[in-house]
Amino acid sequence: MIRLKNEKQIEGIRQSCRMLSAMYRELIPLVKPGIETIELDQWVQSWIKKKGGRPSFFGYGSKDNPFPGALCISINQEVIHGIPSRRKIAEGDLVSLDCGIDLGGYISDQAVTVEVGRVDEVSRRLNAVTRECLYRGITAAKAGDRLLQIARAVYAHAHSQGYGVVRDFCGHGVGLAVHEDPQVPNYPHGPNPRMAGGLVIAIEPMINLGTGDVKVMKDGWTVVTADNKPSAHWEHTIVIYGDRTEVLTDSLEVLRE
Repeated sequence: MIRLKNEKQIEGIRQSCRMLSAMYRELIPLVKPGIETIELDQWVQSWIKKKGGRPSFFGYGSKDNPFPGALCISINQEVIHGIPSRRKIAEGDLVSLDCGIDLGGYISDQAVTVEVGRVDEVSRRLNAVTRECLYRGITAAKAGDRLLQIARAVYAHAHSQGYGVVRDFCGHGVGLAVHEDPQVPNYPHGPNPRMAGGLVIAIEPMINLGTGDVKVMKDGWTVVTADNKPSAHWEHTIVIYGDRTEVLTDSLEVLRE
């Protein structure tokens, strides 16, 4: 069931989104060669706690295999849901960061892919196009139009550049829970409800250099490309009004050393 948000709820989600983007502005410069991904996760957990929020991803999932971190950190061929570990980030990596904050029951969600140091032109172009896909999807999100307009915009741009679009995972409603209806796919598929004022969704293109096919690793979380080629991931939380669409999470530029 799709839950449209009232203005009080939207304002709560907006504040959570502003906090999340503020966190990213401090986090992204820390993503450097030699740092362990667990160090980034520990920093995120501390930052969110000090600001009065709660990491919405920590412990998410099944009782048997809850997500063990606050921050999904996915590197190169890892698409999403990378688990923080002792792995060190290296020069030339594409590092996708995905995080959410629960601020008094209002939940934000945002992802960015950071280019670490000297990234090859192929990976750099993939990252730029993925970000373009995100904004094309946002432009297509309008009250009165159908949801799959977003998917068509994302898919058309990625496909025109020869990239693979991940089909097994998608964007989603958000704001009062980590994942809500509706699903927001990145290719035209599935239910196609009409978008209405008060709809809060996370649009998140996951675009691969090669095939769009993916597989889940033995840890039950980490999703990687089937052909081991790089992937990029960008995400914004937005709210749709009757006369406009507002991006609730702030724009974050691709940062390089």
